Amino acid sequence: MSFFKRNRDELASLGIDPARLPPGQYHTKRFPVLHAGSVPEVDLDDWDFVIDGLVAEPKKWSWSEIEAMPTADTTADIHCVTKWSKFDTSWKGVPVNHLWEQIAPSPDATHVMINAYHGFTANLPIEDFLAHENLFAHTYEGEPLELNHGYPLRLVVPHLYFWKSVKWVRGFTLISEDAPGFWERNGYHMYGDPFQEQRYWGD
Repeated sequence: MSFFKRNRDELASLGIDPARLPPGQYHTKRFPVLHAGSVPEVDLDDWDFVIDGLVAEPKKWSWSEIEAMPTADTTADIHCVTKWSKFDTSWKGVPVNHLWEQIAPSPDATHVMINAYHGFTANLPIEDFLAHENLFAHTYEGEPLELNHGYPLRLVVPHLYFWKSVKWVRGFTLISEDAPGFWERNGYHMYGDPFQEQRYWGD
């Protein structure tokens, strides 16, 4: 019996529906740390969050202004392209929709490019970006994000592979057509639906 089959059988034995696990994934209680390059040095005094691109007026907020915004909680299963999944993760942060309400987007905008430290980016269709459960999260399981997991702020988009939930996020840019971000330029799928196994180019 394969490792993946045993893992699904273990879920069933615990009363957890194995259908929650996308194809090719295994369930873990750990939260593996994965990133490219070095962890950024974060100075909250210099930190800002910028929305620009196809908007009537660009917006910028300091960390203290982001901290003061309304928050929401999301509990969700997350799925990494490296094949691990973790169930019932708990996040708190600023709803994506709250920030969207602060801007006047152009009708030509169809996608966003998420921007982060070290030039990391990821593309998302606007309708996926605005899914009601999505957050710019600063808290995980009741504690501030650890630096390895994206402190001080990361996007959480649980319905797509977790590279789309960009760590160390600094804002986003509205664009008029789909365009690859960092990982997409390096072979990852443009969309990334875990239940369709959209991991890499051609999937």
